[in-house]
Amino acid sequence: MLEDNYRLLFVLTDLILPLIVGYFLHKNHLITDRINYFIIKFNILGICTLTALFSFWALPLNWDVLILLPFGSLFVIVPGVVGYLTFAKRYKNMLSQGSYIMSVMLSNVGTLGGVCAFILYSDVGFAYSQIIASCQNFLLVVLCFPLAQYYYNRHISAFSTELKKTSILKKFISWNQISVVGICIGLFLNARGVERPEALTTFFHFLVHFGAWVALVPVGYLINFSKIRHYYFKVFDIVIVRFLIVPASIYITAHIFFSDRVLLNSLLICAIAPTAINAVLTAKLYKLNVNLPVASFVSTTALFLVVIFPIVFFILK
Repeated sequence: MLEDNYRLLFVLTDLILPLIVGYFLHKNHLITDRINYFIIKFNILGICTLTALFSFWALPLNWDVLILLPFGSLFVIVPGVVGYLTFAKRYKNMLSQGSYIMSVMLSNVGTLGGVCAFILYSDVGFAYSQIIASCQNFLLVVLCFPLAQYYYNRHISAFSTELKKTSILKKFISWNQISVVGICIGLFLNARGVERPEALTTFFHFLVHFGAWVALVPVGYLINFSKIRHYYFKVFDIVIVRFLIVPASIYITAHIFFSDRVLLNSLLICAIAPTAINAVLTAKLYKLNVNLPVASFVSTTALFLVVIFPIVFFILK
């Protein structure tokens, strides 16, 4: 019991505190946009690759994992379909409607979901969350980027097929996808029966905590409350979709394919993850309404950290 409560402190030290530090650094002009961008790239290229390698190295290889790869697409498709059929159409402006769809579809599985799964189920829970995150990253390229381009094109009533294809190709083969190499190496070592040394296990635990800081400090840096305060009440329906409809749908469906309790509970944690920072970056990239996904990120993340996850923690532990 004492150890469980101690690990719950990671919500403060690994998730809330780095956001506060990032916001403080921006407000006091202690780092520049260029340094913040460097931190983002360092996380994507370095930390994410190493954590993927170490987590997949220790992942139990069974049929559940093979089924989980295509199952992970539901974490993007289900909220996207639900959001489109319910609340998205109330946004008549295509830039706002596109931003809303991105905010609903993309969740913070890789960072918040990963750390929270790690808090409850250590390496195995983290690895399960990274499988879902890998699937989401793939769909970000092949589904979300073209969809964002579609909404932008509808706004300007003009289409640029050549530009769209070039952007997707560049993103698909970008160095930003190098964590896939870490996944492949980890799975190869795992399949070959090479045991992960105890020293690397200890280092991996440190890396999860360090990686949370490297990922979330830049996010805190990007928050501008003066620009997003008008959108807080407008994204309330995203709370309904992300924290009620999606978790219920995913968890019920998961019982059809899986029986392992740790896997099922890890999937539930991933299903309740709040809006991802990738929703903000996608909106920026395709010139959609950036303030809406920022407001969704801030509000859903705050609710997740303060209310949702603590409740889930005491239910699942």
